[in-house]
Amino acid sequence: MVVVDDQTVVREGIVMLLGLLPGVEVVGSGGDGEEAVRLVGELSPDVVLMDLRMPRCDGAEATRRIRAEYPGTQVVVLTTYADDESLFPALKAGARGYLTKDAGGEEIVRAIEDVLSGQAGLSPQIQRRLLERLSEPETPVRPVQPPDGLTLRETEVVGLIAEGLTNQEIARALQVSTATVKTHINNLFAKAGLKDRAQAVRYAYRHGLAQPPGSSRR
Repeated sequence: MVVVDDQTVVREGIVMLLGLLPGVEVVGSGGDGEEAVRLVGELSPDVVLMDLRMPRCDGAEATRRIRAEYPGTQVVVLTTYADDESLFPALKAGARGYLTKDAGGEEIVRAIEDVLSGQAGLSPQIQRRLLERLSEPETPVRPVQPPDGLTLRETEVVGLIAEGLTNQEIARALQVSTATVKTHINNLFAKAGLKDRAQAVRYAYRHGLAQPPGSSRR
């Protein structure tokens, strides 16, 4: 097994916990999605225990790459987040298990065993959310493509700029480095032809990426 989490203390704690459990061998650990893909290529683990929100390459993208390049390795997500915006992209990327970080050792082992036997390793909380989602009435939604070829992360960044956040605050909100935020800003400014943050704010309002102060949200 490989453990991937960008928080060193959390990652080392998970590795230590798994080392105490029968039938589990941790062969490597990494701090972001790029390291996850590299470690899978080098070590060929049966399972990757994957965090989602990480710098350089997030867990969903790393999962997609691992499942495409190394289909013999299964991915179990272990994350703080259980919201739809985290859950469904991870499952669509190919994750076979999804747990939140309040899971105990036995639950983690059970999820690992489930995915290795071809089943889904989902926590009860996640199973309930999937059932709720399936029971919701379907309403046709026209997919909205980000303008000017922006990535989803770049649209997040310009929306947060419009909310008045500094680069440091955006970095904390997205759990990435300030340097990564600056790269996203440079990229979106180039794509959208923006010169400064004031133009970025107007751009976000114009394209519905943020709501002007005082406007009503539906």
